[in-house]
Amino acid sequence: MQLKNNHILFLVLACTAIFLVNLDALPVNIMEARNFTTAREMLNDGNWLLTTLNGEARYQKPPLPTWLTAFSAAVFSLKSLAALRLPAAIMAIILVFLSFKLSEKITQNRTYAFVSALILGTSFYLVASGRDGNWDIYTHGFMMVCIYQLYLFFTEAKKKFLHAFLAALFFGFSFMSKGPVSMYALLLPFLISFGIVYKYKNIKSRILPLLLFLVVSAILSGWWHLYTYTYDPVAVAEITKRETSNWTGYNVRPFYYYWSFFTQSGVWTIPAFIGLLFPYLKNRVRNKRAYLFTFLWTILSLVLLSIIPEKKSRYLLPVLIPLALNTGFYIEYLILKFPKLKDKRETVPVYFNFGLIAVIGLAFPIAGYMFLKDGLTGKWVWFVVLSVVLFGIGILMFRNLFRKNIKAVFYLTVSFIAAIMCFGLPMVSAITVNPEYKSLSELPNWQEENNVKVYEFTYFTPELIWAYGDTIEVLQKKSMIKIPSETQFAILVSEEETERFRNTFTDFSIEKVMRYDMNAKGKDDRSHKLRLYRDLYLVKKS
Repeated sequence: MQLKNNHILFLVLACTAIFLVNLDALPVNIMEARNFTTAREMLNDGNWLLTTLNGEARYQKPPLPTWLTAFSAAVFSLKSLAALRLPAAIMAIILVFLSFKLSEKITQNRTYAFVSALILGTSFYLVASGRDGNWDIYTHGFMMVCIYQLYLFFTEAKKKFLHAFLAALFFGFSFMSKGPVSMYALLLPFLISFGIVYKYKNIKSRILPLLLFLVVSAILSGWWHLYTYTYDPVAVAEITKRETSNWTGYNVRPFYYYWSFFTQSGVWTIPAFIGLLFPYLKNRVRNKRAYLFTFLWTILSLVLLSIIPEKKSRYLLPVLIPLALNTGFYIEYLILKFPKLKDKRETVPVYFNFGLIAVIGLAFPIAGYMFLKDGLTGKWVWFVVLSVVLFGIGILMFRNLFRKNIKAVFYLTVSFIAAIMCFGLPMVSAITVNPEYKSLSELPNWQEENNVKVYEFTYFTPELIWAYGDTIEVLQKKSMIKIPSETQFAILVSEEETERFRNTFTDFSIEKVMRYDMNAKGKDDRSHKLRLYRDLYLVKKS
């Protein structure tokens, strides 16, 4: 089968291996736990519009991703992690395909579009987000559809109203996923870059469709916020105040915090950096205008995100989209010209980047065994398969590097990532060993046996609530502690609140029952978190 005429098929195969295989391998993280718990409460309690988390108002994020998660859970199973993560994985695939379609439209070069889409699909943080049920992949995935439709709207003479309406529809979906985040970090730099490089032509003929776009976008983006404000104004005001303060007082980082952003592309770190050396590459690429466009889009997105005081690594996801398109130009240049390159300043970075990946593949059978040997029980088949595949990829990468066949090296790099997703993820439990691990999912059985109600003392942790399977009433309301009315009840207490708990219930009989510890690693490991374990106490009135 020739790749030349089957780009879509190969892209489907690559995305399937990277985003859909072993979706249930990783444990639920805090962002997912919030989304999944809210989805569960939608299904169990009917809280579809006035969304909740552990029974409390949860309006920090719009509900579209949670609706999609709940729908997938209803169709497949609420207990299936793969089903809960499936909508996010599909959104990642949509994002990759839209990047392919957009870059193909811009350059009229399907091979370049295919290369840049594969770079995006194998970029570290895109892979992490696409396999993780959080909100970011939804808002940027929907916005990429909007951007593609806007590109058609501004460059084609026909179907203006259709493109404007579709752009507005997906703009609204993006806004209903995480508010204005993608509009600011992905759409706005796109519009500025497009205006600088390609200009907005025949704008008069597009005024009415633009008005349609603005009206439909505003309606789709704002209706849920208006609904929550109308029916629960007190909670909305409190949450808005808290969220607003976070933008200026939480995770505040300096302006330059994001300027190692290209490292988030993982295996493409060095090519991504070189692709950003505009003076070097501008006269080497085949499409100078398109390269300028992706360069400006990347830098403007980075600058806009850097302006905001609150910064987190995961906020860089929108930058990785134009960065992948920009890096594609450099990889295309290497595929076409590398056999003729003589300057070591051009060749050494290439040999270093891909040679390092090849070395990792060759070293994995021994290094992997030394690192994982204590946890490989029951995982030997996966380890052997992954070792053989990565070792084979390493040999082939070195062989093609010596032959200066960068096209083959590029596809082997993509295969390297796909192999880890397919054969490496089933071994995750080999590196997450906590001898004291005990999930809160076991608590309902204890409750049933002892016929007692369980409370949380001061605050709940999303991962624990998700594992428990139902809401748990929190006794602390602001600065007050509610005393349960039952003569016998149980309370979950975090270690740092133990003294306060005992002081609060001095007149009660207190018996420690057990500890629930959901940390993946033991208490001696630096990653062991206080918030992921609770002590269960049985409390009786004297």
